[in-house]
Amino acid sequence: MDGSNREIIEFDLLIKNGQIIDGTGKPSFLSDIGVKDGIIKKIGKINESAKKIIDAKNYIVSPGFVDIHTHYDGQAIWDSQLAPSSLHGVSTVVMGNCGVGFAPCKPKDREKLVELMEGVEDIPAPVMHEGLKWEWESFKEYLDALEKRERDIDICTLLPHAALRVYVMGERAINHEKANKEDLKKMRHITKEAILAGAFGFSTSRTISHKSLKGEYTPTLRAHEDELTEIALGMKDAGAGFMEIVSDWNEPDPETEFNVLKRISKASGRPIVFSLTQRHDRPHFWKDLMKMSLDAKEEGLSIRPVVAPRPIGLLFGLKGSQNPFSGTDTFKKFKNLSHEERVFELSKDHIKKQILSEDRLKNSTFPLIHRISFRHMYRFGSPPNYDPNIDDSIEYMAKNNGRTPEDLAYDIMLENNGNNFIYAPLVNFVDNNFDVCHEMLSDPNTIMGLGDGGAHVGFILDAGYPTWLLSYWTRDKNLFSLEDSIRRLTSDTASAIGLYDRGIIKEGLKADINILDIENLGSSDPYMLKDLPAGGSRLMQKTSGYLANIVSGKITYVKGKKENVLPGKLVKLINIQEKFKEKDLV
Repeated sequence: MDGSNREIIEFDLLIKNGQIIDGTGKPSFLSDIGVKDGIIKKIGKINESAKKIIDAKNYIVSPGFVDIHTHYDGQAIWDSQLAPSSLHGVSTVVMGNCGVGFAPCKPKDREKLVELMEGVEDIPAPVMHEGLKWEWESFKEYLDALEKRERDIDICTLLPHAALRVYVMGERAINHEKANKEDLKKMRHITKEAILAGAFGFSTSRTISHKSLKGEYTPTLRAHEDELTEIALGMKDAGAGFMEIVSDWNEPDPETEFNVLKRISKASGRPIVFSLTQRHDRPHFWKDLMKMSLDAKEEGLSIRPVVAPRPIGLLFGLKGSQNPFSGTDTFKKFKNLSHEERVFELSKDHIKKQILSEDRLKNSTFPLIHRISFRHMYRFGSPPNYDPNIDDSIEYMAKNNGRTPEDLAYDIMLENNGNNFIYAPLVNFVDNNFDVCHEMLSDPNTIMGLGDGGAHVGFILDAGYPTWLLSYWTRDKNLFSLEDSIRRLTSDTASAIGLYDRGIIKEGLKADINILDIENLGSSDPYMLKDLPAGGSRLMQKTSGYLANIVSGKITYVKGKKENVLPGKLVKLINIQEKFKEKDLV
């Protein structure tokens, strides 16, 4: 006690002199932050002592970012560092999206779920076979297995519809048969039990782009409305959870499909989020979906779009899992060679001539290859160019030089000793126009996301979306305020799924904090890192401008270098709801 009879508080961590952007969208302010036992204990001028002090003068102090669309379902079992997300300021992720995952699962169905994850999310089967220990059958047992490992960030789970359907229906699910009354009863019960065990909701897919490596459509593709409703009612029975969906919006049209979601939301009372993108073949329908979402909001229904801050871009290259010629018979012959050996063989004129003579689409196992033309492929470059000009497309460059696009793409792929990437914006880039991303982000009803961390390890690297939002749209283009962009990454994503204990710098909430050097915030060139089980490789990148990442009051990264602490936990929605009864914490 001091002379005023006031108890001296010793903090575990004290952040001094920071420019606080608290995650609510309110103007920034100068302050200190005191952290004790993983909780923000004091905000204001702090003179008390602390075990660790960080001087954040001239830097931004924000909440840790919350990413609600990832696929770390496997990586969270075998890895304690959930990179690349954790390198980009993300302190909490939600995994199990798009209806794919590993629980519940009977032993005889393990191969089916691995094949589906391999096809949908491009995680190689050998990686999963070695990395997954399959210590579970029920969803609760899967959560128990997740709790055994410490990590650098927190994880939240969704119950994946494909796993649930296969668990209940077996081969009938794979064959897209309609669920009967007994099936529906079981699905509803399992969903309720999964939510009560800790799941944040359930996810489903209704897109033909989601196939197993054998070319089989995801088991959930043709699930009837009554099946989706019954699963949502399982969440209602548990009193918690949200639904995540990805759809093609063409059964038979976007409005009809959206009305299905409205009826499900009305019946269950549970919120819904859906992936929203602009496609080359349907450049305008996303606007209709945004309007439908806003109309639903007027009716008191929460059906919100999740959008990306830049085009979802495929990276084609010899070191990745896909390239424009990986489906040809001749290219497949070199699949098991080392990179150097493959470059040597592919550089031979007669090999190039043979590959260019073959049908590159016919035998491809890549379901998206048919949606990508050379008109939408570009030399990626260094530093990477995510905003290319139409005149720089491979099709245009080839035409201007009297070559075929295939011939030019082949040579680009071999440049820099075969380390080059070809960038292919899949969505949100019609006529090379970034304005669609800006318009989507300008709608306060949309949720920033779709980075897919943990998935597409060989041809997509978009988990750095938070860094892109803050550096490109906010700092460089000055089209959004820093306060609003950080709100999009923190309180907005957290509150959308019921994470009321984080996402805001506020006394009493969880001490997930980023200290940011905004002027130097950025990402390195993508590169391949061979660190997955079974010797598998994945795309990775380094970051700059993250001076410190803090999870539960523990410093996990300093300037992108990991510290020897793993404070990340499995978060259970039911526990959050029990602790935070009041939802309007902003």
